[in-house]
Amino acid sequence: MKSDRLLSILLLLQTRGRVPAHELADRLEVSVRTIYRDVEALSTAGVPVYAERGRHGGIALLPGYRTDVTGLTADESRALFILAAQGAHAALGLDAAMGSALRKVMAALPEPHRPAAELTRRRILVESSRWMGPPPAEVDVSALQDAVFADRRLRIRYRHSGADAPRTYTVDPYGLVSKAGVWYLVADRRAVPRLFRADRIHAARLTDAPVKRRDGVELADVWAVLKRRVEVRPGGVEVTARVHRSRFDLFLRLCAGSLLAHPDDDGEGDWITVGLGYPAVGAVRQLLQFGDSVEVLAPPEAREELARCAASVTALYGGTPRARR
Repeated sequence: MKSDRLLSILLLLQTRGRVPAHELADRLEVSVRTIYRDVEALSTAGVPVYAERGRHGGIALLPGYRTDVTGLTADESRALFILAAQGAHAALGLDAAMGSALRKVMAALPEPHRPAAELTRRRILVESSRWMGPPPAEVDVSALQDAVFADRRLRIRYRHSGADAPRTYTVDPYGLVSKAGVWYLVADRRAVPRLFRADRIHAARLTDAPVKRRDGVELADVWAVLKRRVEVRPGGVEVTARVHRSRFDLFLRLCAGSLLAHPDDDGEGDWITVGLGYPAVGAVRQLLQFGDSVEVLAPPEAREELARCAASVTALYGGTPRARR
């Protein structure tokens, strides 16, 4: 709607100052000509907005002009209160600030929208931790947050998974990411993107050196690269298995991270065929927890690995308990 677009232009100009017309057009997915028509409409409505053409030109508001209008619709106000329920602000020490901000937003909402926002707060709860998994460790991300906002290099002591002792790195942070309740530091080390799990960072110290990020690269760009690197592992093993329908729901909850695609289920028969991806053949042992409710069909080396493991377990429990050493 044009009214929403005009308000968006106004709020962007308040936040950013002078903004090129082509950038506004890209953000709002309209033509530059439409942006200039919208600017004229704002000016006619009494908003002190003006356009400067030329290389360093753009669209801006007269200095000192601000509006307190929120322009929030009912759905937008609900979205804010759901966002507040996700809990990421707690780890950043922003609990009190979030509560204060929501009270101000509630007071600024148009009267007809307030009941919907309040009902959302009472009816929607977002829990970031997974079922049947250990709760995420309590992590103090204050030093990491300081480095992210201070634009300075960070010296960390980091313990890799499976390592006995932490190692020291100097990194250039892009930002922090919270995924499924776990915090990660996204940073470059020697201009190479790296992912550091926050609960494995034993110590973090700001240095006096300014951060050195790659030109034109933002947090979202680096996160997308690192995320693909974790999710798409070359050289892995593709496994075909069948799952008994009585255990299929549990199987999906426990093995979702290994599924290559959501399995097709026509609702017929006792067995459902699935495709799984593992970094190595040995990882297929995960399926032994389902007993005879899951059968690996291919490849042969995966079946052999499970047979060897099952035989070893049978031998272990088939005799008398071993004496402790």
